[in-house]
Amino acid sequence: MLFLSLALAMDCFTISIVCGVILKEKDWKTILKLSFFFGLFQAMMPLIGWLFTTWFADYIRAVDHWIAFGLLAFIGAKMIKEAFSEEEHQCFDPQKFSTQILLAVATSIDALAVGISFACTGYDSFGQMTLPLVMIGITSFLAGIIGSNLGLKFGFSVAKRFKPELFGGIILICIGLKILAEHLL
Repeated sequence: MLFLSLALAMDCFTISIVCGVILKEKDWKTILKLSFFFGLFQAMMPLIGWLFTTWFADYIRAVDHWIAFGLLAFIGAKMIKEAFSEEEHQCFDPQKFSTQILLAVATSIDALAVGISFACTGYDSFGQMTLPLVMIGITSFLAGIIGSNLGLKFGFSVAKRFKPELFGGIILICIGLKILAEHLL
């Protein structure tokens, strides 16, 4: 679960580095608000995906391991592709509330699919979801704080040398393969 939490937090970490570069000076109010929204949305999206899927779980149990693998492999491959993307990104203002919410939603879409995979791999009650959701939320919150501070301290050189999307994508694909192997073997 820790590795999954770290994988999901990689987008938050990356965006936080960029926010730190844009901020140029330590603004704790902005850093903490942005990190809070990252953690909140990263924790809520799996819950939403899980709730949606639990209504249909009886119909998909026979193929649930393939669904989980497919979703995690797709998200992982997308993250790996993004790690090697050379596209220029539009500059934004991380101090604006609307920007913070937009970034939190955009970075948490992958977590929605993870919630679907939770339902497909045996998470049957809200009680079982509590620990994973808390871990995902806290990890994303901390990734936001750390990334912002790294962006402030090291600027663009960190983002160019370290490709967190690559690491996160590989982890998600490995988790998907593990789920598939457990169900097939």
